[in-house]
Amino acid sequence: MSYTLLNIGYGSSVVADEVIAILAPNSAPMRRLRDEAKDEKRLIDATHGRKTRSIIIMKDNHIILSATQTDTISQRYVALNEEKE
Repeated sequence: MSYTLLNIGYGSSVVADEVIAILAPNSAPMRRLRDEAKDEKRLIDATHGRKTRSIIIMKDNHIILSATQTDTISQRYVALNEEKE
C-alpha cells in the first residue's frame, strides 16, 4: 500500500488522503477546537516550538498544529492532487 505524504513544514508530513481541512488558527472556534483536542489527547503539535500558523483536521479526528502558513500547505496539497491525475 502506497501513501502520498503532504509536507506540513520543518520535516513533518501527514498522509494527504487523510486530510479533511486546513484552517487558520486565529479564530475563537479554532482555539476551542484545539483545546478540546488537547483535553481528549487528539492533538499533535508539529510546530517544533514555533508559532501555530495552521490547523489540520484529519479523518481520524486528530488535530495537527503546523508552523507553516495555511496557504502554503493548501498549495502543496493541490500540487499533490494534480500529480496524481
